[in-house]
Amino acid sequence: MKSENYLSLDFYQNLGKLFYAIASADGHVHEAELITIKEMVKKDWLSFTYTKDHPTNDEVHQIIVTFDRLHSAGNSNGNLLFNDFVTFKNTQSHLFTKKIKELILKTAIHISESFSGKNKSELMLLAKLNIELNKV
Repeated sequence: MKSENYLSLDFYQNLGKLFYAIASADGHVHEAELITIKEMVKKDWLSFTYTKDHPTNDEVHQIIVTFDRLHSAGNSNGNLLFNDFVTFKNTQSHLFTKKIKELILKTAIHISESFSGKNKSELMLLAKLNIELNKV
């Protein structure tokens, strides 16, 4: 049986959109950012989401699948992707626990730092993300 706070496929797809928006904020997704997102999913997201109510990790990989799909398509509308994430967060706010929010921000920061540190575009998007995640 799934718990009320079950993290759905849509949840992970929206994370993929968000993380792609962060990586593409400077107009280009660098190889280091691709590597970072894959490492963060394996290291942090897979172990974080494993519970008795969520015994498989297939859905977690949708973060990478969505990120890769957007990258392959050359999607350049990071603002739209960010707004999609915010809309999802606002309609599914019960899923965004303190620990989830911390992990989202940690992942976004690691992505932005993975290639030549944070640039102005990424800093602005990280600030917007931080504000959105801290809204009640």
